[in-house]
Amino acid sequence: MDIVYIRQLKIETVIGIFDWERKIKQTVSLDLDMAVDISTAAAGEDIDSTVSYKDVSDLLLEYVANSEFLLVETMAEEIAALVRKKFSLSWVRLRVGKPGAIEQACDVGVLIERGERPIIASYAL
Repeated sequence: MDIVYIRQLKIETVIGIFDWERKIKQTVSLDLDMAVDISTAAAGEDIDSTVSYKDVSDLLLEYVANSEFLLVETMAEEIAALVRKKFSLSWVRLRVGKPGAIEQACDVGVLIERGERPIIASYAL
């Protein structure tokens, strides 16, 4: 199986449990890995035979920006379910980061995997 991915997709949204967080938008950062067989798309140079990272990004930019979450855990679960359903994906790995949430840390958040993890060939050098 192959992986189509998106890294550091930045989205402004309402996220957090504190009263002050409910009144402002904060940046979240998403990394998404999606199990996709790209062989048909590659053989025919056909975007319709794969998952378009632009389509996924557009969906997430709109969905997250127009949503409000208390927890990054809830955001992650909802995003994973939405992407899996919309694009008929058997597996996704999603990292939701909330940079700036802890002053002493570069980033904090959650990393989840949903669905059946694909077998990816690795080659020893």
